[in-house]
Amino acid sequence: MSTASSWRADPRALLRHLFEVAVAQALPLNILAAQLPDPPRRGRTLVLGAGKAAGAMAQALEAAWPEQAPLSGLLVTRYGHVPPGYRPRRLRVVEAAHPVPDAAGQQAAQDMLALCQGLGPDDLVLCLISGGGSSLLSLPAAGLSLQHKQDINRELLRSGASIEEMNCVRKHLSAIKGGRLALACGPARVLTLAISDVPGDDPAVIASGPTLADPSSCADALAICRRYGLNLPPVAQAGLESGAFETPKSGDPRLAGHEFRMLATPQQSLEAAARAARELGLEAHILSDAIEGESREVGRVHAALARAVARRDAPFRKPCVLLSGGETTVTLRTRGGRGGRATEFLLGAAIALQREPGVYGLAADTDGIDGVEDNAGALLTPDTLARAAALGLSAQRELEAHNAYGFFAPLGDLVSPGPTFTNVNDFRAFLIV
Repeated sequence: MSTASSWRADPRALLRHLFEVAVAQALPLNILAAQLPDPPRRGRTLVLGAGKAAGAMAQALEAAWPEQAPLSGLLVTRYGHVPPGYRPRRLRVVEAAHPVPDAAGQQAAQDMLALCQGLGPDDLVLCLISGGGSSLLSLPAAGLSLQHKQDINRELLRSGASIEEMNCVRKHLSAIKGGRLALACGPARVLTLAISDVPGDDPAVIASGPTLADPSSCADALAICRRYGLNLPPVAQAGLESGAFETPKSGDPRLAGHEFRMLATPQQSLEAAARAARELGLEAHILSDAIEGESREVGRVHAALARAVARRDAPFRKPCVLLSGGETTVTLRTRGGRGGRATEFLLGAAIALQREPGVYGLAADTDGIDGVEDNAGALLTPDTLARAAALGLSAQRELEAHNAYGFFAPLGDLVSPGPTFTNVNDFRAFLIV
């Protein structure tokens, strides 16, 4: 999209363009090399990593790291999230399940801990962390099984808990997350390079903070489990109640000297999209990079704001673009529907807008996958509800069935880029003309 008038001819193309710009801002090949340290003079460099961007981070690292400098390690990413054409030479990249962990992820975690054995003070451990690492790096705490972790994960995903709450529980039931991976690396120096997918960019929440001190407690995790009525196995209940599953805290001397650097954040991607919109002659307003809440309700709030702009030029004058990020949640009340949080957000917005003229929207997950579906999100136009009605689709019925995918698919309005090889959470854009 190259001209200021092009967005008027094709609003949908503009919204897709802004999404692509936001994703490009967070691609490891574009951002990782500048943050790399010099190779250690005497020791070796071990690379450990987990997340939806781990494959692309490994690719970027191999491209930038000096050929003569020793480099080895292991990273785990989601199935299908290794960039096409990338053939690891010095690193090993494995794939595992997300959002519910599987045996491949457990084996990868065990192998990582084994690689940490024998590290010395002259060695450097590069930890490449991105969203999704909580599920991909799954090693149950003592006494827990993989089946236990899978069951708890499924309950968390259905509960409506925030990502911070989910990761608090996950790290306390883990033998590798919540700072424990860093402990295993001692006495080597640890540098963590991370791509944030969490509201507020809290390093200890990203992938459940495997290399960072944990400010949360077993008591916090237990309170979350009780709040959402999770069915904990007796060994998990006992471990949380007794404090046996406690994580390392700030000030722990075993974490001294470790460093953390943020490579990309949701805010940076939103700012890149805002710049792209302004280059095309549109005012752009970033509402927030950390909006949370029930997806359909957040969609209705965005719709109310877009409608106010469309009807009254307030609080912003049209034409303009409204941008937001964060991580909404879906509390499942029924089973059987299809659609992740971004698509359900947009369906909630469509119903609230009620065919408002001049309002177009896109909501998509920047990793390219909305939940467990094959789409990142969907597009909304002023005639979305009319086109749906012509096909016999009821927006309200599909929303109640959590079937946003089934609503937008027949309209040809799904956004399906495939895996993007990064992850800075939800991206939402409304164009008001």
